[in-house]
Amino acid sequence: MAAAATDLSAAPHAGVAGAPQGAGAGMAFVRILFYTVPMDDEELSLPEGLRVAGRGARRNMSGRFEAETRAPVHDGWSIAEEARPLRTELRAERPRRIIARNDSPDIPFDRGLNPYRGCEHGCAYCYARATHAHLGLSPGLDFESRLVMRPQAPAVLARELRARGYDPRPMAIGTATDPYQPAEQAQRITRGVLEVLREFSHPATITTRGALIARDLDILAPMAARGLMRVGISIATLDPDLSRRLEPRAPAPARRLEAIAALAAAGVPVQVMIAPVIPALTDHELEAILAAGARAGARCAQWLLLRLPNEVAPLFLDWLARHEPGRAARVRGRLREMHGGRDYDAAWGRRMRGQGPHAALLARRFEIAARRNGLDRVPPPLDCTQFAPPPRAGDQLALF
Repeated sequence: MAAAATDLSAAPHAGVAGAPQGAGAGMAFVRILFYTVPMDDEELSLPEGLRVAGRGARRNMSGRFEAETRAPVHDGWSIAEEARPLRTELRAERPRRIIARNDSPDIPFDRGLNPYRGCEHGCAYCYARATHAHLGLSPGLDFESRLVMRPQAPAVLARELRARGYDPRPMAIGTATDPYQPAEQAQRITRGVLEVLREFSHPATITTRGALIARDLDILAPMAARGLMRVGISIATLDPDLSRRLEPRAPAPARRLEAIAALAAAGVPVQVMIAPVIPALTDHELEAILAAGARAGARCAQWLLLRLPNEVAPLFLDWLARHEPGRAARVRGRLREMHGGRDYDAAWGRRMRGQGPHAALLARRFEIAARRNGLDRVPPPLDCTQFAPPPRAGDQLALF
């Protein structure tokens, strides 16, 4: 396979230690792990000539910051390479800072932390796909197959929490990419972050689709007992077939309900998050998801409308055309009704809820169903007063 310009799915990246261009100072990448994705007989017609299975995207377009649009050109050779399975590549990043700040008026937290960049769950609708463009990588297949981990996140977090004048507020974990995606099973970075937060008595929230969160109940339950932890489990659909196609490497909906039950049984406050609600595709499941979440032990609930910023819109529309061709026009039409005639409206207050009669109807249905299932409660507050950096050897020297 020859390429016009360079094929992003195969090209090496320029920079220190193989770092993608645009990654920023203070960041170094080292290839440390490859593992092969099993292939089945499904053959997809890809613009880039790739053959992939078990992935949410089938495109690997250039990011919006790239100077070139790149596409492969078949030269009649490299037949064996063409049949090669897509691999998931995991690289390490050494960040200078790990706490990300925000002042968005429609987000209920001012700081967050993501142990990984990119997410192997491969959800076709994921709004965070667009962030991969900042790394010089594609929001398409790169986002779910070329991942970045931050193994030093716990140490960097501890350093930032010890900074003079640090003002504790709840730390939101997993606001962009899932902290319990498959790589966490071996890397245990999220667990290391939780250990630091426990040592500092720092409050935190976790948002995830990963059933692996139950592994860390030995940390989460004691923190929750002290008012330091809340968890949100995202469920977009209860249909296992639709979930497999829409969220190809995320745990099945039944496993996420089991995770809610395990957390609730251990005393961890759990919120069931219907995220995202996809008009004309999954919105009819709203009441069923709330009822299932309540039966599993969730205490409260939230819903978020599908968001398609930047490169996410063409990726999701491509998914619709392949997997739900009979409903694609209706889904897009309804979405545009709720976003002022566009695929996405990024305005504060509207981007997560939409506008117009259909958005109002969704909100009303959620309100009624949440109240019926006892999920209309406000999430329990988190206690910031317990925050205290643990003593270190040599700290007493500060007295002299």
